[in-house]
Amino acid sequence: MNTETTPTNTLVDAIALGRAHARRLRDMYRSAGWPCLDSVEVELLAAGLLERVCEPGGHDKLRLTDAGIAFLARAFHSNRQARSRHDALVDRVAQAMLRDGRLVWTGLSIRSRLPTAPEEPTRWKICMPDVFSIRNTTVAGYLEPVVHEIKVSRADLMGDLKSKDKRDSYLDAGGQCWYVLGCDTKGRPFAAADEIPAECGVMQLEGDRLVVARNAPKRAVADLPFALWMVLAKATPLPPSADGPDGEPSQAMLRERGDHL
Repeated sequence: MNTETTPTNTLVDAIALGRAHARRLRDMYRSAGWPCLDSVEVELLAAGLLERVCEPGGHDKLRLTDAGIAFLARAFHSNRQARSRHDALVDRVAQAMLRDGRLVWTGLSIRSRLPTAPEEPTRWKICMPDVFSIRNTTVAGYLEPVVHEIKVSRADLMGDLKSKDKRDSYLDAGGQCWYVLGCDTKGRPFAAADEIPAECGVMQLEGDRLVVARNAPKRAVADLPFALWMVLAKATPLPPSADGPDGEPSQAMLRERGDHL
């Protein structure tokens, strides 16, 4: 038996293989197999997920072992499951906004302005909110743009919260920013509301219901920036919800017009 390429459970557990290892295995599977000679590669070799192969010219290359293929397949499956839960929660939030009579977009890419000191140059960041919505109105001051950012794992949430620029970009795009938190694989909350910065609201998925854990502070928005209007003009909003207010999506528009006649 080749002990160099046969992983042991003890060794794999001790190394605590994670996303970085899965990404490297994926990249190695797609590449010609040239070594990177770093710590991630050493750990994958030690765990038996990669093996060295001596080429006829004397150069060493790397390839995935059967155990490496199995580990990568499990990682792909886990990612697909997480993505499916994420997409389902995005759709749930989008439908809730549609039922409120709002215009809703998903998958936008918005150029946001980051806060800077007066003497500093302007900084910009592209943000991609999971759900962006505005009120269905012709009065600029009543648009109330809102960003909903969906998280279905604690790792994803914590990674997001480490980036203040990312959060500031959400706040620039919307008068309100909400973090919508799903559940772990056992149906339990994976984060508490007080872990989210106070400038953002928090919703929790409890069973089949979205529950407000903390309201999002509102920031007055006189009008949307022209660049954002152009992004919305090029994108396609989601179709009205079939089970909108009063059982008829158009009623929300009629009420909106009546409010501002």
